[in-house]
Amino acid sequence: MMGAMSISPASLAAVEQVFESNFAQQLELGASVSIFWRGAEVLHLARGFADREKTRRWDEQTLVPVYSATKAPAAATLLLALARHGLDERTPVREVWPHFPLAQAEFAHLLSHQCGLAALDQACSVWDHASVVQAIEAQVPAWLPGLGLGYHPRTFGALLDESVRRLTGHTLGEYWRREIAGPMGWDFWIGLPESQWSRVAELVPGRAEKGDIEQGFYKQFMTAGTMTRRAFLSPTGLHAVQEMNDTRAWAAGFPAMGGVATARSLAQFYQAAMGFIESPLTPTVQHALQHKQVQGDDLVLLQPTSFTCGCQQDPLTEQGQKMRTLYGPDQRAFGHPGAGGSHAFGDPASGLSFAYVMNQMALSVMPGPRSTAMVEALFAS
Repeated sequence: MMGAMSISPASLAAVEQVFESNFAQQLELGASVSIFWRGAEVLHLARGFADREKTRRWDEQTLVPVYSATKAPAAATLLLALARHGLDERTPVREVWPHFPLAQAEFAHLLSHQCGLAALDQACSVWDHASVVQAIEAQVPAWLPGLGLGYHPRTFGALLDESVRRLTGHTLGEYWRREIAGPMGWDFWIGLPESQWSRVAELVPGRAEKGDIEQGFYKQFMTAGTMTRRAFLSPTGLHAVQEMNDTRAWAAGFPAMGGVATARSLAQFYQAAMGFIESPLTPTVQHALQHKQVQGDDLVLLQPTSFTCGCQQDPLTEQGQKMRTLYGPDQRAFGHPGAGGSHAFGDPASGLSFAYVMNQMALSVMPGPRSTAMVEALFAS
């Protein structure tokens, strides 16, 4: 395994070999990988096509929707807004949002999926922020902080967006661009301007693999009335991949799933989140993004999960061993995947950050072998 002060050329070559084999096996249409080490990019790969008809080449400048990989930058945005107002993740949510339905909830609970607001009973559309907020305020939580956790795939965005709006008077996407991404020059947008639309790759829907369908998650996802299905369907709208190919979706700036980015910008974000590059992210924001808040059996994803304030970590056994290695071998590594296969994380122990984006979607809810094989190769030598 690589040491903290070095990175193996052989490991980078192994990552490139996996990347190329994904294309050789026709698993990819277009994709990029970016790896940074202690502030500098040490590998960038980009190839394939940005559209199904293969008329546009995929290159380093290609943007693509990254779905839930947006959640980590969105969390950083809220954490920064709190810090700028003398608050932090331990601040009660009601100090900012008086009608929030849980009196005991802190922002740490909200950011780590502990507030039981993953599914909404009141009908609302993702396109109508006010209606989503109203539904959240009317919702009886499905569980309380400390008594359960469950991934909030869609409501997470409105929870963060409303908090940032109340703190700053700006949408989360606006604040992200003005205070973080813009000053850093990052090609990551939560609300893509028309001037950038021509750079966006077309997403191609995926097909379920046999292993995916046999998992408990997909059985619950396809069963009416389950918490899993309700969480992934509320608020309504933007459920089909084709809808995410619409400029309206790119421009809307949904903090849970609407980010449009390059692999390089995602890897840069995690360098900043670890403190290896100077950025507006303060040490208190970095600490919140990196440090575990909760681990347990996820009531939505139906597997053990572990969350920081806005990021995931690999869950640990009672003996302290990793149950999976989506984020590499070190326990402190943190990141977030996106639907379809995008994947990004930072590893404070080695100083590495990794990001992978693509336009050929898969259906697995967690990162699949196209990216995990690269992560394994990166840390193997």
